[in-house]
This record gives sequence, C-alpha cells and structure tokens, in this order.
Amino acid sequence: MTTKEKKMTKNIGTPDKWIRIIIGLFLLSLIFWGPETLWGLIGIIPIVTVFINFCPIYGILRISTRKPAQKTV
Repeated sequence: MTTKEKKMTKNIGTPDKWIRIIIGLFLLSLIFWGPETLWGLIGIIPIVTVFINFCPIYGILRISTRKPAQKTV
C-alpha cells in the first residue's frame, strides 16, 4: 500500500455499535422533543459510522473496539 492509499479497515465492535445507535437515535429525537432544533441532526454521524463499520476518529488515533479475527486451522 502506498502512502497515498488509505484503507478504511473496520474498527467498530458490536458493543460500540449498540452504544452509537442509542446515542444517535437519542440525538435525532431532539429534533422532535426537547429543544426542537436541527442540532439533533448530529445524531446521523454515529448512525452512519455503524453502517460503514468505520470511525474516522478511531482511525486517526489507531483505536479499534473490534475483536481480532480468529484464524481457523
């Protein structure tokens, strides 16, 4: 892989996915309840990261909550 190529490797584990979904839905609910402002659209970000299985901030910090793949013999 050259320095210009960057691969989006999966770095979000299952518990992290559930937490992101809950936080994302809560933030989106703020559009309809609570302050009723469009700031709740920020909740789209954690939900999108769940579907692409990649968190850019984790990538920059080289963090992964995903379990390493088990090798079969």
